[in-house]
Amino acid sequence: MSNEPPKAGAARPLPTLPGQADRLLRQLEWNVVRKLDGLLQGDYRTLMRGSGLDLADLREYQPHDDVRHIDWNVTARLNTPHVRVFTEDREMSAWFLLDLSPSINFGPPGNAKRDILTGFVAVLARLLTRHGNRVGAMLYGTGGGPERVVDAVLPPRSSRAHVLHLVHRLLQPAPAQQAGATQLQLLLQAAIGNIRHRSTVLVVSDFISTPGWEKPLAQLARRHDVVAVRLLDPLELNLPDVGLVTLFDPETGEQLQVDTNDKGFRHRFARLAAEREAALRAGLTQAGADTLELCTDDDLVDALLRFMDLRQHRVRPAFTPPSHPMAAQAA
Repeated sequence: MSNEPPKAGAARPLPTLPGQADRLLRQLEWNVVRKLDGLLQGDYRTLMRGSGLDLADLREYQPHDDVRHIDWNVTARLNTPHVRVFTEDREMSAWFLLDLSPSINFGPPGNAKRDILTGFVAVLARLLTRHGNRVGAMLYGTGGGPERVVDAVLPPRSSRAHVLHLVHRLLQPAPAQQAGATQLQLLLQAAIGNIRHRSTVLVVSDFISTPGWEKPLAQLARRHDVVAVRLLDPLELNLPDVGLVTLFDPETGEQLQVDTNDKGFRHRFARLAAEREAALRAGLTQAGADTLELCTDDDLVDALLRFMDLRQHRVRPAFTPPSHPMAAQAA
């Protein structure tokens, strides 16, 4: 919820000048991508590595290997654990499912949740496409009524021009208010029906939505490699003592005047926020999606490094003690 209703000229409009998307992307490439190039080594394509289906080779088991890939016939013949090596699937695409509902406009000017979303998506899309990977996007919340499904679908492409088109769409003026609460499940259900081939799917949202998004997210995660990129602002967790303020919900239009001098009210707010946090994280965990949190006071480079680290752990899973007795004996 924002601190006050939107007033004419009060909110900082997102720029839509000709060439603004190109200028923003060039700025991000210079200030963020170059810095990442100096901090990281290796091929960014490993962020979207598929398991593959074609057997490529057999080699001796190593501690970080998945025990499910042990070839027991070869292991028995050679008396040494061997694992099957598969050809990696390089044809996976990345899809951004972008929640652009009014609640993501909340945050400090120039660094609101929407600004964080735009920078993160622009840099990550550029990192992927410059290595030949394809990225697509589905946009939700840019207009229409509460029963809309998806406002725009950008099919996967691998060119810089395609990234510019996506950034331009993200820089369009944000709706000040919508007709009802966000229904994130509509976006997820649309993705289930439209993303046919196995892909890396990044759901970028603040997850301020009506209940019901958990089940379609789990369905999406069963077929695709899903990352939930959760946007948040510190004021959504704790209110400062700033006196009498009017809170405004941009998604429903509801206004509420509260006295933040009331210590009991601030404690109740923090308690309810903590309960919502616990329920949200439990829902994401149960859905089987990796989770990355992006805060409005985050540094974009640090946030992307956390994302890279998350993906490296996904494509190279850490060794865990095998539960199968034969696997334990072989290891």
